[in-house]
Amino acid sequence: MATLRVLFSRLCRPPPRCSVLRRFGSGTNFQYIITEKKGKSNNVGLIQLNRPKALNALCNGLIEELNQALEIFEADPAVGAIVLTGGEKAFAAGADIKEMQNQTFQDCYSGKFLSHWDQLTRVKKPIIAAVNGYALGGGCELAMMCDIIYAGEKAQFGQPEILLGTIPGAGGTQRLTRAVGKSLAMEMVLTGDRISAQDAKQAGLVSKIFPVEKLIEETIHCAEKIAGNSKIIVAMAKESVNAAFEMTLTEGNKLEKKLFYSTFATDDRKEGMAAFVEKRKANFKDN
Repeated sequence: MATLRVLFSRLCRPPPRCSVLRRFGSGTNFQYIITEKKGKSNNVGLIQLNRPKALNALCNGLIEELNQALEIFEADPAVGAIVLTGGEKAFAAGADIKEMQNQTFQDCYSGKFLSHWDQLTRVKKPIIAAVNGYALGGGCELAMMCDIIYAGEKAQFGQPEILLGTIPGAGGTQRLTRAVGKSLAMEMVLTGDRISAQDAKQAGLVSKIFPVEKLIEETIHCAEKIAGNSKIIVAMAKESVNAAFEMTLTEGNKLEKKLFYSTFATDDRKEGMAAFVEKRKANFKDN
């Protein structure tokens, strides 16, 4: 509990201003994130949250910059997958409490507060979260919006909003329950307790765990594998898996069949099967 109080006291400080703007793309200036292309073929977009003094607290400016970076990578034909990460101490320790503290119901309702936080879920390209350190509150919610979560061995996940007199507001009660089941999700949400990377993997929230210093490298390696496949087919596969959380089994199977049939209209499906028969590597053209 003492550790949580320290964390939240840090988050309640005024957000630090960054004196150096990070440049990416054609004239885009970022203050709260760092972006670059990674991988042997520069086909992985890397987004790093960069408010270390605030433990990467998710202020409005950071979310707006994140959304802008996602749009840039989504539109880049060379990028086949995206990695989202933070620092070794914190992926993101929650929303910026200082920004939320004086919000009223009217402000939240009329201004659709947090409504722009879920752009991650609308990106067609796969997004992998590389989580080191704290992923709490909005940070945990942000990680769960990604398609895959890799964690450093010291990562911690939690939804401690109850300790602030509120509840998760960016999908925490919904995505966490779908990921780990009702009992553990209810315990985490009602107590504010955190779980370790090992417990998160056992519960199904995390896919793999790596040493802290190897996490980014391994995450980029996975992203490169994905980016080496047909982008249009990857997008179809992602859509089909995501549908499993929104549809009944019967409806989901119908959608899967339609998407499966749709792959037969692509040149990449022809190339993939031809390459298999001819015992060579497929040369996908993303069409």
